[in-house]
Amino acid sequence: MLKALREHWVEYLIEAWGLGTLMVMAGLFATLIHSPVSLVPQWLPNSFLRGALMGVLMGLTAIALIYSPWGKRSGAHLNPGVTLTFFRLKKLAPWDVAFYILAQFVGGTLGVALVAFILREAFTNPPINYLATVPGQWGWWAALVAEFLMAFGLMMTVLVTANHKRLAAFTGIFAGLLVATYITLAAPISGMSINPARTFASALPSKIWTAFWIYYFAPPLAMLTAAEVYRRVSGLKTRSICCKLCPNGETDCISIDCCDACDDFVRPWR
Repeated sequence: MLKALREHWVEYLIEAWGLGTLMVMAGLFATLIHSPVSLVPQWLPNSFLRGALMGVLMGLTAIALIYSPWGKRSGAHLNPGVTLTFFRLKKLAPWDVAFYILAQFVGGTLGVALVAFILREAFTNPPINYLATVPGQWGWWAALVAEFLMAFGLMMTVLVTANHKRLAAFTGIFAGLLVATYITLAAPISGMSINPARTFASALPSKIWTAFWIYYFAPPLAMLTAAEVYRRVSGLKTRSICCKLCPNGETDCISIDCCDACDDFVRPWR
């Protein structure tokens, strides 16, 4: 444990910063776009268009975090499901997984707390409610299906693109586009989480734990399923798989065996 902390504490802090920043931006954007104290709902009364605007802004935020210098170093997992999936693929050591996940939960929660401190009732009251993710009008089963399919699709996209020489450099862009699409289409169904740490970060201060089990279990299980499908279909050995959402040869790599792959993917286009 101490060895992992000494060698990779920077990467752990980056994961906390990454999800914390994502939650801060989500809180600011959601309040600006959906809160009754904002003028945007008056200027843009169509709820679908407001959801699409939220999706675009969060997709761009995700892309910016993934391709930031810090995101390139930690791999920009920002999600316990992503980290667990790469552990299953034998890319991460157990202590690194534990500290990554802890950092994601802590960072996300601090991000929500910061927005609540700054915006107060505009963020904590309905319809924002600390960004709590709860099932929509179709109930828990629709939220469960939506969360599973979205998480499966995101992880499969990351694995396919990150391990394709011509697409690897665009992995983060594909991920950001999916985030934008998911928020636009699925927010009314499940709240669009696909991230246990993201849902926990909102549920803890708001005390809204409605169907929390969906958001806690479905996304990681879907991502692990995607990993198993990808391995069997592609035939790619786990040691060849990159565990970053931004494969690059520019930074240190926390992976057990990933840096050579990052170099091979990225350097031909430099």
